[in-house]
Amino acid sequence: MLDKITKLSHEFGTPEYVKGGGGNSSVKDKATLWIKPSGTTLAELTKDLFVAIDRSKIARLYAVKPPEDPAAREALIKDMMMESMYPYSSGRPSVETPLHDSFNAIFVVHTHPPLVNGMTCAKNGAEVCKKLFPEALWVDYIDPGYTLSIIVRNKLKEFEIRHGHEPEMVFIENHGVFVAGNTVESVRKTYKTIMSRLRKEYKKDKVSATLETGLAPSPAAKDEMGNLLKRLMGIEASAVCASGWFKVSQGPLSTDHVVFMKSYPLMVEPSTKTVAAFKSANGYFPRVISVSGAVFTTGVNEKNAELAMQFAKDGALVEQLAEAFGGVKYMSEKSKTFLENWEVEAYRQKVALGQA
Repeated sequence: MLDKITKLSHEFGTPEYVKGGGGNSSVKDKATLWIKPSGTTLAELTKDLFVAIDRSKIARLYAVKPPEDPAAREALIKDMMMESMYPYSSGRPSVETPLHDSFNAIFVVHTHPPLVNGMTCAKNGAEVCKKLFPEALWVDYIDPGYTLSIIVRNKLKEFEIRHGHEPEMVFIENHGVFVAGNTVESVRKTYKTIMSRLRKEYKKDKVSATLETGLAPSPAAKDEMGNLLKRLMGIEASAVCASGWFKVSQGPLSTDHVVFMKSYPLMVEPSTKTVAAFKSANGYFPRVISVSGAVFTTGVNEKNAELAMQFAKDGALVEQLAEAFGGVKYMSEKSKTFLENWEVEAYRQKVALGQA
């Protein structure tokens, strides 16, 4: 089972499906759930890295009445998940462990493909999903973590009562897709169906599934901008990544985008005044800077800056694709604020950067 889920994780750990440490995968039997640890990439998973969860212990989580305060609630749930690990296991289980456990299916693979998020991050996403995927479960946006897991768990039960079986695909607004199956072949088949139907729809609406960028700035131009940003932002701009111009995302799209590139870009030439005004308005220095002819991303190190650029391009493609379905729908200010202050995502970013 672990060999199979490891291979499946590698297949769906490519940039077509996830960026950074996004997405997760699991396999289960009646007693144990093996799930990807938080922050580890699907592409780099080995079977010894999966976190082994005692399903009888994780089941206690479903009956608990958590605190109303979001930070206290997520801390309690984190502790309960850690306590459900078998003693021989290590790492930190994915925050979506209870959701994976709620599926009856043996294999579950969760990803955030831009082709999918062009729909899940669109204003007409729910209606389009109902038309293209009548066999699927659509879930309106819910903050990730315990609340998402419990609500989806209940919706899975409701779906099974109505249809006599659980859904093989679950689309979550401003998030991504979960695919479940009792065999690796069924998971592959379902993903193939999802991507094929979406590609046909984008093609029909004449929306390109490829992000076009302008010519990359010269090394001298990159160095000049890098030196300027480091003067303005200090350690936050220790590294700078450069790209030819593309239309960057203008708001919070999903969990991964908020974590790795922040919610908003700087859309003017950086200066002492504009960067200070941006930080005052948003509470952080810009990670994405769009100027005439180029886009730059910043980070505390090269990997950090590169991840920001990956998600900047991913977000730009998602917005481009969302035009096929009524235009982009950003997350609410409340949800954005929750993500910006969520300890789970701060931990996941540290793991992705090799700092945890």
